[in-house]
Amino acid sequence: MAIQAQPPQADVERLNAELERTEGAPGAAGGPRQKSITIGTVCKALAQEFPDISISKIRYLEDQKLLTPRRTPGGYRLYTQGDVARLRTILRMQRDEFLPLRVIRQELATGRAGDGAGIAPVPGKRSREGMRPWRTSVSVREATGALYSLEDVLEETSAEAKLVRELEEYGVVKGELRGGVRYFDETEREIIGAVAELARYGVGGRNLRVFRSSADREATLLQQILAPALRSRNPQRRKEAVEALENLAAVATHLKHLLLVRDLRKIVR
Repeated sequence: MAIQAQPPQADVERLNAELERTEGAPGAAGGPRQKSITIGTVCKALAQEFPDISISKIRYLEDQKLLTPRRTPGGYRLYTQGDVARLRTILRMQRDEFLPLRVIRQELATGRAGDGAGIAPVPGKRSREGMRPWRTSVSVREATGALYSLEDVLEETSAEAKLVRELEEYGVVKGELRGGVRYFDETEREIIGAVAELARYGVGGRNLRVFRSSADREATLLQQILAPALRSRNPQRRKEAVEALENLAAVATHLKHLLLVRDLRKIVR
């Protein structure tokens, strides 16, 4: 873990005093005001649940506009307990639901503030088809359109160029060639980031064929279920089919997660 210089104590106390002024006095229950902590303390607090947490990862999430810690006059980041809770939710959505940052940003914008402990059905009414409206773990609609060069992807994911070439060779990612430069969309960037984490344990591109084959079979199955509606020329029917596809994908993802947990529990017995 990188060593982070600590802000002067006077800066910490000054910002805590500002928080007390702007956030008001303690509540009726007399609970203590939230005090701010340093980024290094945040890492230590979350390390047991998230062993791979690092200062650079927290900074990256801040760069992606998912976190907005306050700053001391000297420029040091200070986090409230609310910031830590938000960070924990983000990390759980990444780990347990495999959500890309774009979807996590949308979830947070809509007010999601739960504990992030796995995909769950969205509370409320059932759809008219009788299915529970599951929270989608991925959107199949058009992405943001943002493209990232290989250099950008390598810098943001800490992956090696050799690994990306393997992923291209085995068809896990394809990229898009423009003006002699290969670019990757946001989903492929997230795929490369996930594979880079696996690579730390010796998982290479050739080992990912099982994931690719499984994804292809599942996509084919869901396509067969909804093919007529997806091909419909009626915009409303097609819109409903896309929503159903996302719903089915969420259910399938949750089922895979449960089956994997069951099998892994057998291994550690």
